[in-house]
Amino acid sequence: MSASAGLHWRRILLPSFLAMPVLGVLLGLGSWQVQRMGWKAGLLEQLAAAQAGPPGPASSPAPFSHIIASGRFRHDLELLLGSEVRGTTLGAALITPLERAGAPALLVERGWVPLDRAGVMRPEGEVSVQGYARPVERPGLLPAADSPTTRRFHNFVPADMGAAIGLPVAPFGLTVVVPGTARPDGGLGSTPAPNRGGVPSPATSFPSPTNPHLGYAITWFGLAIAWTAIFALWASRRIRTP
Repeated sequence: MSASAGLHWRRILLPSFLAMPVLGVLLGLGSWQVQRMGWKAGLLEQLAAAQAGPPGPASSPAPFSHIIASGRFRHDLELLLGSEVRGTTLGAALITPLERAGAPALLVERGWVPLDRAGVMRPEGEVSVQGYARPVERPGLLPAADSPTTRRFHNFVPADMGAAIGLPVAPFGLTVVVPGTARPDGGLGSTPAPNRGGVPSPATSFPSPTNPHLGYAITWFGLAIAWTAIFALWASRRIRTP
C-alpha cells in the first residue's frame, strides 16, 4: 500500500470509531425487541389460557386472569376513575369497594357511568361478580392530579384509593366483564350483552394486549442497515477523494 493510500484510509479511522457505537446501539435495541417479542408472546398465551378457563378465587391472581369474588358493595364509598366521552356524555369508570369476609375489600370496576351517576344501579346484599384481575397502574411522567377528597382518580392505584376512603383494600382490582354471546371454547365473548345500555356499562370481553415488538425490531435493524450503508457510501467517497 502506498503512502498516499494509507493517508486516505486514515481519513475514516476516527469516524469509524464514532460510527461503531451507534451501530452497536441500533443492533442492541433490535435484539432487545426480539427478546421482548418472545416474552410478550408467552404472556399472551398465559393470558388466553387463564381467561378461557373457569374463574379462580380473588386471592393472589395473575394480572388480567379470570377471577370471581363475593361480598357486599359499599356504595357509599364509590370512586370515579379516568374520564371517557360516550356520545355527548362525559363519564368515568365507577369503582365500588366490595367488602369480603376474611379478606381486604376489593375495588371493583363496575363499568362506565356519566359523571352525575344518573340511573346507576346499586345492588344490595350479598353479590357475586366476575371479570379479570386489574393490576396497579404506574403513573406516567406527567400524570393528571388525583383528587382524594372528591374520590376522582386518573390512575388505578389501590393503595391511594383505599387511603381516600379509609378502607384496607387488596393490591389489585376486579374489572367486571358481562359476557355477550358465549365463545365456542366456553370463554366470555365480545358481543355486547342485552343490558349494555344500562349503567354502569361494563366491559364485555377480556383485554387483549397487542404484540408490536416485531415491528419495533424491524425498525431498529432497518436503521442499523441504513446507518451502515450511509457510512459505507461516505467512507468510499472519502477514501477516493484526492
